[in-house]
Amino acid sequence: MAIVDADVARADMVAREYGARAFGSIEQLLTRNEIHAASIAVPTIHHLDVARPLLEAGIDVLIEKPVAFSLRDTDELIAIAKKSQRVAQVGHLERFNPAVRATLPLITRPMFFEVHRLSVFTARSLDVDVVLDLMIHDLDIVLTFVNSPVKEIRAVGLPILSGKVDIANVRMEFESGCVANLTASRVSTERVRKLRFFQPGQYISVDYGRQDVVVFAVGDKVAPASKPSVNPQISISKPTITAEEPLLAELKSFLDAVRRRALPIVSLEEGRRALSVALDILGAIGEHSSRLEMGKLSPQ
Repeated sequence: MAIVDADVARADMVAREYGARAFGSIEQLLTRNEIHAASIAVPTIHHLDVARPLLEAGIDVLIEKPVAFSLRDTDELIAIAKKSQRVAQVGHLERFNPAVRATLPLITRPMFFEVHRLSVFTARSLDVDVVLDLMIHDLDIVLTFVNSPVKEIRAVGLPILSGKVDIANVRMEFESGCVANLTASRVSTERVRKLRFFQPGQYISVDYGRQDVVVFAVGDKVAPASKPSVNPQISISKPTITAEEPLLAELKSFLDAVRRRALPIVSLEEGRRALSVALDILGAIGEHSSRLEMGKLSPQ
């Protein structure tokens, strides 16, 4: 096992804790031949520069979200991974949340989403906007649940405590007719990670933090083991969930794909899909901000 960090002292400290070898650069690491898989957790702008030499050296990679800084970088990553025939997974952590896994079999035809991801301010991940930092988790989940092209995006966002967008609200409409409202904030006074959606006969509430799913159903969508609610026409049920740390599940899934030489649960192409929508959202936020500035200059 090896730890690579430009801060050699920090690399040594972490390496000693886990009984690993410390290296100050990827080039030094590649002088050793015993590395087969690597987890890349560097600032987004450096993802391609770090992943490229690893992939070309025959090393499978798990790349933190977002997959890259731009679609051009992502496309290069996809091409390199295909050419080198390496396993490359994107770290969209919520895919491995037991609550999300329990929800997937329940999906029929989602028609409306309400999603909130609120966090207190920290100094981490300030190299990207809140859309790429936090909201992208929910974008990946909603895109997976809906499985339909995005038709329209409207968005607003503001910088509060950093030089980038710290709070954002988005309305997305899909070709299927589904509509999703998403809010992400890294300047909140509380932590909230919830997703709720409606589909024919059902309302499903997912709490990422509690790893909990509640299904409200009417008509023929009532589950056999469900309980009646205050309204006798509505039943309440909870799918069985086995608690598990999502990060551990993600790492286990990646290593399983490496051993089996299989397509990972979150491929580079799926990471690209989420990044593309996130960048479109940032573009819509920019357009909205421009209109606000123009409005200030308009005569009253």
